[in-house]
Amino acid sequence: MFQQLGVIGCGLMGGSFALAMKRAGLVKRVVGYSKSPSTTEQAKKLGVIDVAAESALLAVSGSDIVLIAVPVSATESTLKAIRHLVNPGVLFMDVGSTKCDVIEASRRALGERAASFVPCHPIAGKESGGVQHAEATLYEGRQVILTPQPFTNPVLVQRATDVWSALGATVLKMRPHNHDAAFAAVSHLPHLLAFAFFQAIAEQPAARDYLSLAGPGFRDFTRIAAGDPAVWRDILLANKHEVLAQSKRFRTTLDQLEALIEAGDAPALEAALRPIAEGREAWSLPSPAVPPGRPTAK
Repeated sequence: MFQQLGVIGCGLMGGSFALAMKRAGLVKRVVGYSKSPSTTEQAKKLGVIDVAAESALLAVSGSDIVLIAVPVSATESTLKAIRHLVNPGVLFMDVGSTKCDVIEASRRALGERAASFVPCHPIAGKESGGVQHAEATLYEGRQVILTPQPFTNPVLVQRATDVWSALGATVLKMRPHNHDAAFAAVSHLPHLLAFAFFQAIAEQPAARDYLSLAGPGFRDFTRIAAGDPAVWRDILLANKHEVLAQSKRFRTTLDQLEALIEAGDAPALEAALRPIAEGREAWSLPSPAVPPGRPTAK
């Protein structure tokens, strides 16, 4: 069991982690800090944290495990603010959706102390952010990607693995570049497309009429366009090279399909769509992990 969890960023991800740790009996006390004092106070009122810290440094003080749940663009400044308390033996993790930039930020901000930082990406979330939407089961049955570096303390990597596993998650390890390339394809580009698609309709003169006729397919396709614009601004810019590479691939495929539509070539269009439909039909989300017996992380 950990004596104290320090949470920097008491929103959906950080708040859910705190609740999950409490529910699993893995921590005695949670100290939280958010840039907005009202968020920290709300987290305390909701029982997500036990103590509201006035700074990130105070949230880290006395903690033997720390979760940094801030926008990826704020990672470096956050790590600089707590640098003097990033000590060996204390587990520091993040929840950022990009990893190459986060790792570079940790090296610039922490130097040799970056050995205590284990980069993490929980594949979990909701359309609605904020601590009021935090829930203890958010990470159950989800995947969590770790991207440790050669200089990362292996003891802390194992401790991070044990913690996420105890919360019911399946833990995988990837190289940061492979992680960013993969999530540009399956997460970052889809969000960009959803934003663009919804806007392409919304800016038309008859948009209100069109939207009044939309059904479940439109709802499902555009659901992720309701994501936090500030969060997705940071993600798309942080991973821009991989996102743009995937966008070019998408444009090539779209151009090919448009050419068949323009030509009125029904057989060729059907032939092009069939393997796509079959591929999607064969695909399914990974089966949720069966929550383990919640072993105590040491």
